[in-house]
Amino acid sequence: MKGLIRWFFFRSRGDSPFKLLLIHLALIMACLIAIYPVARVVSISLRPGDRLLSTDLALIPRDATWSNYTRLLASKDFFLWVWNSLTVTISVSVIGVILAATSAYAFSRWKFPGRAPALVLLLSTQMVPAIMMLIPLYLMFVGITRQFGIPLVGSYLGLIVAQSAVGVPFSIWILKGYYDTIPVDLEEAAKIDGAGPLGAFYRIILPLSTPALAIVFLFNFMASWVDYILPRVILPKPELFTWPLGLQRLQGQFQTEWGMFAAASVLVAIPSMALFLYSSKWLISGLTLGSVKG
Repeated sequence: MKGLIRWFFFRSRGDSPFKLLLIHLALIMACLIAIYPVARVVSISLRPGDRLLSTDLALIPRDATWSNYTRLLASKDFFLWVWNSLTVTISVSVIGVILAATSAYAFSRWKFPGRAPALVLLLSTQMVPAIMMLIPLYLMFVGITRQFGIPLVGSYLGLIVAQSAVGVPFSIWILKGYYDTIPVDLEEAAKIDGAGPLGAFYRIILPLSTPALAIVFLFNFMASWVDYILPRVILPKPELFTWPLGLQRLQGQFQTEWGMFAAASVLVAIPSMALFLYSSKWLISGLTLGSVKG
């Protein structure tokens, strides 16, 4: 994809300076449009009180203060919300990578009856919005809780199961396509050296699949980190709230604490940004592998 973009914009070395100027101006405008909402959130978080609208376009207002951050951390259960979100999100991400890695390997390497229909079925689940599965999931969890005593409603277990079920099908498709690009000869060579099927998968396939595994982990992390609908239905207790549910409590019937809302928005973006920056080297190689080998 990167090579295609370069060919589209720079397919001839004789491009005029005017054309290059237009391209750079368009890219700069796109960056400004993307950065502007984030900059306004940061500006609102630094304003005193709950002022939302202002004619001042400065990123840092003249009367900037950290009061919204201090009030958020001191008077609200912000750390509890973030801890709950991290507990659920990391669990969903790890479980999603484990299930997707093993399932995608089976779809990529083994031939069994129903393989093609199963792949189509997994893909078709992505065509159904997650919100449409709320009622079936809730009824199923209530039935399991009553019949077997497994607390799936009102606990993190139910939320982890629900979010994993939503994200695993797409993760399987990502890893299955990546496994198809790894030569089978590498596994056969490992088996000749004495490694079994599990050893070849663990020592050969998984290390070579690090970029794809990073993509799957980040995809599951982001999907679970920002999810609001499933936690709203499955987690009724305030002490179990994740940060999306906690931020919703800042909105009252007659007044919304916009300053603390913006401050919390800035703080909850830090974990996802740190994870993205840390895994960027694997993400770039994973996303460009198909264009190189294709």
